Amino acid sequence: MKLLLKISFLGTSYCGYQVQPDKPTVQRELNEAAKRIFSFECDVVGCSRTDSGVHANEFFVCVSKKGENNLECTIPMDKIPFAFNSVLPNDISVLEGRIVDGEFHPRYDVKHKEYIYKIWNNPIKNPFYSDRAYHIPQSYSDDIVEKMNEAAQHFCGKHDFCSYMAQGSKIVDTNREVKYANVYREGDFIIFKVAADGFLYNMVRIMTGTLLLVAQGKIKPSDIEKITESGDRKNAGSTVPACGLYLNKVEY
Repeated sequence: MKLLLKISFLGTSYCGYQVQPDKPTVQRELNEAAKRIFSFECDVVGCSRTDSGVHANEFFVCVSKKGENNLECTIPMDKIPFAFNSVLPNDISVLEGRIVDGEFHPRYDVKHKEYIYKIWNNPIKNPFYSDRAYHIPQSYSDDIVEKMNEAAQHFCGKHDFCSYMAQGSKIVDTNREVKYANVYREGDFIIFKVAADGFLYNMVRIMTGTLLLVAQGKIKPSDIEKITESGDRKNAGSTVPACGLYLNKVEY
């Protein structure tokens, strides 16, 4: 059996989720917290590898004794969040814990993941979102947001998404199936929401950058299909900053 934790984190201070030598990461903090709680080394395996500065509203990790697919946990599950949160930094929170089978894998057993990208669309910067949203001071009308949403529909379905993958990535199979993609406004925020069975390196950030080309009138919504079919990263938009990206939901 393993311990499955549902967590959330603010990624501003971390170089992504996965442990890196001499760099602050979310996984490193969770490893240290688990060792303090259980008094032995643990393996903490995450559902995704997030980039530096990327946040998570919902993220899952499995905890097991190092080198084993098992963890004997005597702490009641309703007390697990309090145990971990008492030793974790304030920008990482354990929301709940439950026991899962030893063969469960938090990454490979995912059905789909949902990301959101937040754009602060106001001429005035907001200090509370300086590291939590991408600031675009030029005001986008509701018509422009609707065009972005129209463009986003062309991402849906199963396609080769190599046009939206960071150059230099070593991923061979670049086919992914996008379940849904929408752009909408919430007050001064423009939000891009997308769910898929998997994502390539920087995929959501490049998709967002491409939608911004639509907002800027540089391409038409229908041009998304041509960009996808081209398989050429140079035809897509820029990679927008990591600060606006959130892993929002994980479906098992």
